[in-house]
Amino acid sequence: MGDRPTGKLAYLSEPENVEIQEYEVPEPEPGAVLTEVEQANVCGSELHIWRGHHPEVNEGVLGHEVLCRVSELGEGVETDYAGDPIEEGDLVAPAYYITCQRCSSCQQGQFNLCQNAYENWSKPPEESPHFHGTFATHYFIHPDQYFYKVPEGLDPSIAAGANCALSQMLYGLDKIGVEYDDTVVVQGAGGLGLNTIAIAQERGAETIVIEGIDGRIERAREFGVDHVIDFREYDSVDARAERVRELTDGVGADVGVEVAGVPDAFSEGIHLLRDGGRYLEIGNVSPGQMTDFDPGSLTRSALTIKSAVRYQPWYLKRALRFLEKNVDKYPYEDLIDAHFNLEDVDDALAESDSRDVTRAALNPASSD
Repeated sequence: MGDRPTGKLAYLSEPENVEIQEYEVPEPEPGAVLTEVEQANVCGSELHIWRGHHPEVNEGVLGHEVLCRVSELGEGVETDYAGDPIEEGDLVAPAYYITCQRCSSCQQGQFNLCQNAYENWSKPPEESPHFHGTFATHYFIHPDQYFYKVPEGLDPSIAAGANCALSQMLYGLDKIGVEYDDTVVVQGAGGLGLNTIAIAQERGAETIVIEGIDGRIERAREFGVDHVIDFREYDSVDARAERVRELTDGVGADVGVEVAGVPDAFSEGIHLLRDGGRYLEIGNVSPGQMTDFDPGSLTRSALTIKSAVRYQPWYLKRALRFLEKNVDKYPYEDLIDAHFNLEDVDDALAESDSRDVTRAALNPASSD
């Protein structure tokens, strides 16, 4: 054991207090995979955790949106979860949660709702295998954790975003049902919003985005959004709802998608839809955040509201295929606009939180 190398990780001990710690890199148990982190992106969920606002995780090793390189395979691991052969040196994308196969949710086939999903992520770093999160030099993929080999030729910096935002939105839009010729209004043009635009357009939908930050509006246009509603110009709910109706022959959008993470976006979103419209809630995860809401408006307009948390793990494979097919159509290579060493994780989080950057990435391999 003493001959094992050491690695570093970013540990959140309390809100906005991150420490870099060093531990011995463990050998993978049977069915597990030890990896080195190529790139870990700063996701909105990380910011919720960092601020102390996440409903399930409030301390531990940070990071979940990641691309890894296999360094050691545990006994019995010969393929990924799609049956593709895997070996040391391969690039892989892991689902960031486990599927225990035993809890009531897993028994119902709702693996995205596994009651033990964060069992490992929430462990303290001193508990082996230490590297529970991806803001680290290494990441430990557990036996109950889906992972997939990255397609040959897919840029690693692009593939790093597959296991969170893209998989989440592929699953969410399947759940709410986006069809050819639908009009989809997207509240927010961060990573989730941009992926929503790309997926909806590939399904033949017309897209509208509501945003008020210049850099995000520019990025949405680069992703080909059909219409932009700048909430600095349309500065009230009524004004934005009227603009949506103007863009939809007076009826409202078929589908609304909340990915702004702002409670008031939810109460606004239902006013953007046509009668019989469908609304997907994904962005709001923090407990205790309230908004005024008239439930009778749902009944009067016969609206359908669905929410989604995480994704069925095989959607990660679909996300990698989506990128492989569409990488030349959408500027995914430009989504990451700031790179940081692991030791600069505080700066990465702070600049992401202030929205000085659209999407930040940590590249531990470049750290000293």
